[in-house]
Amino acid sequence: MKKTIILTTLLLVSFSFAFSQEADSTKKEKDQKTGKEFQTLFGHNHAGGFYGSFTIGYSEIDNDQAVLFGGRFMWIASHNIGIGFGGTGFVNEYHYEPLLNTDVFLTGGYGGIYIEPIIAPNFPAHLSFPCLLGAGGISYITKDLDNNHNTIEEAEAFLIAEPGAELEFNITHNFRISLGATYRFTTQFEIGTNPSQIVDSESLKGFTYMATFKFGKF
Repeated sequence: MKKTIILTTLLLVSFSFAFSQEADSTKKEKDQKTGKEFQTLFGHNHAGGFYGSFTIGYSEIDNDQAVLFGGRFMWIASHNIGIGFGGTGFVNEYHYEPLLNTDVFLTGGYGGIYIEPIIAPNFPAHLSFPCLLGAGGISYITKDLDNNHNTIEEAEAFLIAEPGAELEFNITHNFRISLGATYRFTTQFEIGTNPSQIVDSESLKGFTYMATFKFGKF
């Protein structure tokens, strides 16, 4: 799974960079309020406003490798703080459950409101601290090995807080890439009936390591 995530990330970076280079011509603008240059790795300044993004990440959920995909839609106030909403979906690896004599896995998602302070956004490399406050759900899935059919055995809902830190790069006027990590905190839940099947809030808590691709007017 790690190889798949790495290859997917490389393809997304290549596509995103090519797309942003085509969309972002040779514009050189200055912030009308401050007159300060907005610096990028391949250009100069640009006014702020909003962005949309997609994220790919790696984590461990219930001690199994998991891949996560998500997105955000953010309004940026005064270049220094983003406010918006977004969500993330996840799935961990199939693993054999002896008591059920079949493969099982966990899947689910969560979303809510994002608040994202941005430190020194005018510099080509800077820090941001996104934090999600929201809700989500998780499902315990069994796989029918004969018919290749998935069945939801049990599902639960939870509230979540997910603070994070990102190192963000201003690639062009309209495109940024950030690399970072978040940590999931959830309210209590429990799914599964047998001791070896039990999945609870501790199974979902943990770090996610992710790359985020942001497109917009910064």
